[in-house]
Amino acid sequence: MHLSELFDKNKFVVTVELPPPKGTEVQKTLDIAKSLKGIVDGINVTDNQRAIMRMSSLAFSHLIKDTGNEPIMQICCRDRNRIALKSDILGAGALGIKNLCLMTGDHTLVGDHPEAKPVFDIDSIQLIQLARKLESGRNISSNLSFSIGGVANPFSEPFDLQKIKLKKKVQAGATFFQTQPFFDHESILEFVDDVKEINARFLIGFTPLKSVKMIHFMNKYILTKPIPKPVSIRIEKSNNQALEGIKIVVELIKKIRDLTDKINGIHIMPLGLENHLPDILMKL
Repeated sequence: MHLSELFDKNKFVVTVELPPPKGTEVQKTLDIAKSLKGIVDGINVTDNQRAIMRMSSLAFSHLIKDTGNEPIMQICCRDRNRIALKSDILGAGALGIKNLCLMTGDHTLVGDHPEAKPVFDIDSIQLIQLARKLESGRNISSNLSFSIGGVANPFSEPFDLQKIKLKKKVQAGATFFQTQPFFDHESILEFVDDVKEINARFLIGFTPLKSVKMIHFMNKYILTKPIPKPVSIRIEKSNNQALEGIKIVVELIKKIRDLTDKINGIHIMPLGLENHLPDILMKL
């Protein structure tokens, strides 16, 4: 089902992220996907996230669909020119993939193949436009129909520039955004107030922190704003840091569940805690 159909019904949408494997052994991740059937509204399939090589998002999205789940296929601009991007979008449509999350992508220098030549033929805004043009069937034979989304970084500075970019993505054809992870309630409320005039649906992102080591890594290499000190201290003092990180995420999500007039849903990025997803979701 298109995510847009769920949004139109004012459903509180729940999506999660499952990365494809680094090899061809898919069963472990597919078993997790099967355990999520009927619990989540969509499963994001990453596209060589952080420029680290994995199975293609197109192939794995098809396998996720076979588990009875709704894949949200991520496509980034880093590795393909516009010809290859169009080919993958057409392939997604032919395979019954209805939801796309389109982004520019991380540079190859941050990944496991720093010697690889980045493409970046177009950016995320142009990719959204490209997908919408393919839907129109211009110069091709197709009957494509997608829910098209993008990503939002709530902590990008200055945020006014991020808002301009989000508005341009909406003008290009994006209807929803999944955010980078939040770790405190106040930042969520501030963000939803900042984007209230943007005509799109927002899925608030969460990532369970499994250790102090993970906090240091994310602060140094991934996040544009450090994880709040009280959260770091709470994780550090816990005898079971992974379970404490899960507890924090569950508490945060429960706090925003009633804000359906401001928040359209959640997006959980487990980053190594994929096996805990069913347990997290059952606690909400």
